Amino acid sequence: MKNYLVVGGSSGIGLAIVQQLAVSGNQILVLSREPRETASIAGVSHYSVDIGQDTPAFPNIDIPLDGLVYCPGTINLKPFSSLKDVDFLNDYQINVLGAVKTLRKYLPNLKAAGAPSVVLFSTVAASTGMAFHASVASAKGAVEGLVRSLAAEWAPDIRINAIAPSLTNTPLAARLLANEARVQQATERNPLRKIGQPEDISGMAAFLLSESSRWITGQVFHIDGGMGVLK
Repeated sequence: MKNYLVVGGSSGIGLAIVQQLAVSGNQILVLSREPRETASIAGVSHYSVDIGQDTPAFPNIDIPLDGLVYCPGTINLKPFSSLKDVDFLNDYQINVLGAVKTLRKYLPNLKAAGAPSVVLFSTVAASTGMAFHASVASAKGAVEGLVRSLAAEWAPDIRINAIAPSLTNTPLAARLLANEARVQQATERNPLRKIGQPEDISGMAAFLLSESSRWITGQVFHIDGGMGVLK
């Protein structure tokens, strides 16, 4: 049994990761604003934390952490002319500083484990130019830079990687998939003619947390239906 911390693990991709890790009998600590579905999963403890705050009320944890996953993100799609400074600041706060604050808080717990692994989340739009993604792509690009820098700094003791999905069917993306027409448009834009599901992403996260990926660090994995490289 291993100990994992999943931030934003009460819905969407985070919940799918928690469910997959729980199958193997691991102990999972979930930080999110609301417990939602995690309350009924065996081996899961939930702590209410608002990552968007300047000083999140992180709980003190006195066990080693074999893995940490930071899932919170934003989808703020606007023309550049409509974006305000506050839009860029909010996206950076949630995607980058939230991860930084979490890692700073629980780095001692990671160091106390044998061979811990960290997984952060980027987006396909950070490496593939997409209209109306200026704010979120800027923030996620910073996440990728953070991953590479910390991978170098923390090697060989702690591994850290990122996953970059394309549009995935989660509560965060609900307004982009609000009706059949939008679903059809999103499906047609993807090379595999599919919209990602949380389970499509959670498998990669579980792999990156496992010993099977012990020779992988500093990487960004595109789980995006080929959207980042195919035309």
